[in-house]
Amino acid sequence: MSMENWIQELFYNKPLWLTIFSWGIAQGIKICGGLIKERKFNFVWILRTGGMPSAHSAAVSALAFSVGRELGFFSPMFALAVMFALITMFDAQTWRRSIGVQAKILNRMMDDIHRGQKVSEDKLRELVGHSPIEVLVGAAIGFLVAFVAYL
Repeated sequence: MSMENWIQELFYNKPLWLTIFSWGIAQGIKICGGLIKERKFNFVWILRTGGMPSAHSAAVSALAFSVGRELGFFSPMFALAVMFALITMFDAQTWRRSIGVQAKILNRMMDDIHRGQKVSEDKLRELVGHSPIEVLVGAAIGFLVAFVAYL
């Protein structure tokens, strides 16, 4: 396959672009929320994980729906995409969320140990996972973006 054909096929890969677009919409919602809340822009918000809505869930649900529309909802690739989406969303709200809870506890312990003194260590990031509602809203965004794109 020539480089030109490869680039052209990549450009017309609707599931890929809908996945990226859904992720971008979800991240954009988080950025807008941060701008409203803090009245300033923080570049970290672009790549930060956690928060409402789940960009991971938006991306994988858009991918699963798009694969179903492109290859059929009874295809093995759709089954694979759905399982990938479910595992990603489960991970976002369980393991990654529990890591955030542990970070919060460790940060409190550090505060207790160093009470009254300036602590030079950085605090652990506490917002790394999602609540079930953040995952659900993210999944809904991804599904709606892909659904509308295939109308």
